[in-house]
Amino acid sequence: MKHQFLKAAAVSPDLKVADPAYNAKKIIELIEKQAEKGTELLVFPELGISGYTCGDLFLQQTLLDGCLSALEEIAAATKGKKMLVYVGLPVAFGDKIYNCAAAISDGTVLSFTAKTYLPNYGEFYEQRHFTSGRGLDGYVSLKNGAASISANSIVYDKEHDVYVACEICEDIWTAAPPSIEHCRHGATVIVNLSASNELVGKRERRHGILSAHSRKNICAYVYCSSGVGESTSDMVFAGNNMIYENGDCLAETSPFSDEACEAEIDVGYLIASRRRTTSFLGFQGDPPEAPLYRWSPASFVTDAPLTLRKVDPTPFVPHDGTQRKERAQLILDMQAHAFARRISHVHAKTAVIGVSGGLDSTLALLVICRAFDLLGKSHEDVVAITMPGFGTTLKTKNNANALMQALGVTVRTINISQTVLRHFKDIGHDPEVTNVVYENSQARYRTMILMDVANQTGGLVVGTGDLSELALGWCTYNGDHMSMYAVNSSIPKTLVKYLVDAEAERLGGRVEIVLKSILGTEISPELLPPDSEGKIAQKTEELVGPYELIDFYLYHFVRRGDSPAKTLALAEIAFAGKYDRATLKKWLVDFYKRFFAQQFKRNCLPDGVKVGSVSLSPRADWRMPSDASAALWIEEAENL
Repeated sequence: MKHQFLKAAAVSPDLKVADPAYNAKKIIELIEKQAEKGTELLVFPELGISGYTCGDLFLQQTLLDGCLSALEEIAAATKGKKMLVYVGLPVAFGDKIYNCAAAISDGTVLSFTAKTYLPNYGEFYEQRHFTSGRGLDGYVSLKNGAASISANSIVYDKEHDVYVACEICEDIWTAAPPSIEHCRHGATVIVNLSASNELVGKRERRHGILSAHSRKNICAYVYCSSGVGESTSDMVFAGNNMIYENGDCLAETSPFSDEACEAEIDVGYLIASRRRTTSFLGFQGDPPEAPLYRWSPASFVTDAPLTLRKVDPTPFVPHDGTQRKERAQLILDMQAHAFARRISHVHAKTAVIGVSGGLDSTLALLVICRAFDLLGKSHEDVVAITMPGFGTTLKTKNNANALMQALGVTVRTINISQTVLRHFKDIGHDPEVTNVVYENSQARYRTMILMDVANQTGGLVVGTGDLSELALGWCTYNGDHMSMYAVNSSIPKTLVKYLVDAEAERLGGRVEIVLKSILGTEISPELLPPDSEGKIAQKTEELVGPYELIDFYLYHFVRRGDSPAKTLALAEIAFAGKYDRATLKKWLVDFYKRFFAQQFKRNCLPDGVKVGSVSLSPRADWRMPSDASAALWIEEAENL
């Protein structure tokens, strides 16, 4: 379980109905196979030792004895293995029979979890044979001791902070699944041993309920259903297995396949998400105490390396083409409606924006025009100002002018070079020294122009800075750092280009041509003079790192709460073949240094709408003192 990842699998074995010995043999073969893969949690289907479709044979003592004997054989096969295994079987206790899941680890049957909700409709008639486990509390005698039986049992590996609980098939389909209480009492991983027959549309319903249930309970959900070996007298089973993590499907097997459903569950992410969600009613104590809850300690977690986890290199950007287009239009609508509301509220006559020919100001201008369309206002009330200075290249200047003209906004050009040179003379700065004074004087003068023009025209200055720049503090304090409303403040750089591209496709014509040219321009603040060929000399990603890495690190730091070691390990998977470990580590260390050092800029940000799961607004999403130390994070990252 390296970096708090739990390797889990759900497998639907070939079986014979009412043949426990045969089924045990198949289960043991799969246990051996999964052990070789380093699986730590292995789940089999409901009543997998007997078969779900035994009918009235469940009432036969011969079958019940055979199942218990097969269970002990399976348990013996786990001896010496670092693995937690769940298998299903009918269990006689007292004068009743229960539909149970047995938890097994290292040769021992730890506990039996009895099914709570028994269906008795349509093709399912479990109440004919079984009794609900609600309120059950006792021990089942085995050859080598006894194991608890109840509806509420949690197996935990204290060393690795992993708590696993179980429910069975119908339990998840009810209004109050037992797993809700399991999660409240500490379980982060829920397993479901199921015998869900295949019907047209049922696969989609499984996805819906597992996604919603795992998200609202902030848990992982390992779902294993019976396969084609069951009787087909009235139903067919397809072994459609799924593993979910906080709403997201990590893995799924196709219906009627004999594949193992395998995934690595990020338990650390689940714990971090619960800690930040104060509405989640978690437990207190170690282990938590509750009536009728059975706690089974076990050591089933290893330090196996990650081999299955799919790590998204661009977590802010959807990969599906259709979804990406839909998401882009939704985000643009959110930005536009938010700004339209602000314009209406303050009765502003104009919107004032500085247009550089770069991606961020382009996106902000497109959003303003959308907002004005919503309000029925003329684009001529958008005052777009291009302010060429020492670093402005012909390409960006031409792109800025072409975009403003194509959108029909009011265009103003104010060259700042001579005014800034006079300012250098006033403060005694040598213009040959191209340091932070040289750069920031330009940014602050541009902001002063925008603010004054806004006063002049009765408008609002619209900020253009994006989320990635805020994370790094890559803006001039009280320069481009400041505005009257910041429409891009929660848009990461990797997403900006997709939004601009989406608008290019939607608008077409001259606008699309200009936007494509802007998309092909290198990212730069253009505060230093161009090179000898008149091209951009100051390239942002050479100074702060590739934005795809910055956004990756930002997401895993703020959204998932990952440590430096875990973040680097995931980055190596996500960017394998593109960046080596030394490069990833270099920019990770730099990210932590910049993020902590630049909090003072984020603590006084202008208003701006949140559109995604990550925001650095000091009023809501990210509250951090400006003088917090980054020592812990930097030390860990530097020593990796």
